[in-house]
Amino acid sequence: MINPNFSRLVPAKLRNILNLSKRATAVAVLCCALAACTSMGLDSADRAPPKLSSKIAAAMSAKGMKAESPVLVRIFKQESELEVWKVDKTGAYALFKTYPMCRWSGKLGPKTKSGDRQAPEGFYHVSSGMMNPNSQYYVSFNLGYPNRLEAALGYTGEALMVHGACSSSGCYAMTDQQVGEIYAIADRALKGGQDRFQVQAYPFRMTTRNMAAYKNDPNFPFWKTLKEGYDYFELTKRQPKVSVCGRRYVFNSEFANGEPSDPIASCPPAINQTEPAVAAKLDAEQQKLALAISEGTSSVANAYVDGGMHPSFRALLKNNGAKSMAEKVSGTKYPISRPEAALADPFAGAR
Repeated sequence: MINPNFSRLVPAKLRNILNLSKRATAVAVLCCALAACTSMGLDSADRAPPKLSSKIAAAMSAKGMKAESPVLVRIFKQESELEVWKVDKTGAYALFKTYPMCRWSGKLGPKTKSGDRQAPEGFYHVSSGMMNPNSQYYVSFNLGYPNRLEAALGYTGEALMVHGACSSSGCYAMTDQQVGEIYAIADRALKGGQDRFQVQAYPFRMTTRNMAAYKNDPNFPFWKTLKEGYDYFELTKRQPKVSVCGRRYVFNSEFANGEPSDPIASCPPAINQTEPAVAAKLDAEQQKLALAISEGTSSVANAYVDGGMHPSFRALLKNNGAKSMAEKVSGTKYPISRPEAALADPFAGAR
């Protein structure tokens, strides 16, 4: 308890020092919270993870999916959407639900260093140990950035999450309700026997039209590689096997001596062969892309402020203001990150 005579007993100069110290500590805590997407909450008490609701379980059942069947997540920056896929009764993945994304930061392109505010792009795998029910942003799961390829390339950063609260400094931010639902779906699949689930993070939907529009972007060679994995999933609805060698992702390959151990070294010869029907479709897609690139012109300007927000949330922000919106999307009422930048839609001409 504070002594009621504190003001009289402590010299004014010392009181000023103590008050300045308290304010500095508070500012430091706030700045730390705003500087990065941290995974652990401010409160150390364990929180029970969200459970799969009967409504979601019923929606899965209606689509021929079991609650414990494997899950896969796809993220698209430009569209500000996150997709949850589940294996259905056919044994292939089927789209369960598309969630509008509240906020992501940075720009199109991979994350390469700490502090660049970039949300990552690539292929990630999330295990049970990367699920966090005690996040300061309600609940979250860690993408595992940098993955093996990114670490080998010298990319830096940590604690890149999918989490609640509409605030991002390198993460993918959803509403609390959304991330609670996504967390429960993924958690149930992991507890049902899935060792880890794949997250595919893309700059945009990797259509030939979008690729041609960005053909002059410095990241285009990297995006062409991502498209190989994207196309395989689009055509087969099966999760692509991801290897890393030759400074790139390699999909659906088996190697004589097992998985390549050095992501930088040249890839060893592959010993497997893609099914002819799938290979033909993949080849046709590559030819279609080559034609679109040769005929089309780069039509997308890359000048924008900071990240993106789904149009539905941008309308909410515009009509209600940042403070009111924060109260609507998160129980913690965490401030919307850079609301002025979020209002400026950098992709209006690309939709």
